[in-house]
Amino acid sequence: MKIGYYGGTFDPPHLGHQILASEAIFQLELDYVHWILTPLPPHKSDQEISSVEDRIKMLQAAFDDFPKFKLSRIDLDRNPPHYAADTVELIKKQDSATTLIYIIGEDSLRDLPSWYAPDRFLKYIDQLCVARRPNISVDLSQLDKKLPGIESKIVFLENFALQISSSIIRERIMTNAPYQHLVAPGVYKFINTNQLY
Repeated sequence: MKIGYYGGTFDPPHLGHQILASEAIFQLELDYVHWILTPLPPHKSDQEISSVEDRIKMLQAAFDDFPKFKLSRIDLDRNPPHYAADTVELIKKQDSATTLIYIIGEDSLRDLPSWYAPDRFLKYIDQLCVARRPNISVDLSQLDKKLPGIESKIVFLENFALQISSSIIRERIMTNAPYQHLVAPGVYKFINTNQLY
């Protein structure tokens, strides 16, 4: 089995997330994408984040019509801190036979050397699926010098580049700007009903 793992705060989940996960399924022939909701991201400790319960409900709404999307409880059911290196190690130890493909954006690829235990993170993943980001360029040979072996694990999604982000959506909500076209209908309804952001 080939499973993509897509980690994030998802506050809120948006069409960019859904399109990226769908393209990963299509281009890499994945059986599923397991979305890893990070309850308390270590790098966002100074930011106000929506409750885990609200983010779970928004993800469930975003999964409508996407039978290959699953919510992973790997980080939800363990104590913080929630580092990707620990998460993928747990996943691999629970199911060593599954091909573990971790999904990130090119901005995260650029920042990977500054992650917690990036060498251990790379040890437990089989492939790193990277979505290109406009205006971001990563020198893979230099990155491979910092993290030996990473270049051979990277697979770029073809013809994929989006500039939708959760922070842009939150900003639009706070300024009463339109955002309905950036999120799934169920997510839009949940945000409005619960007056999030």
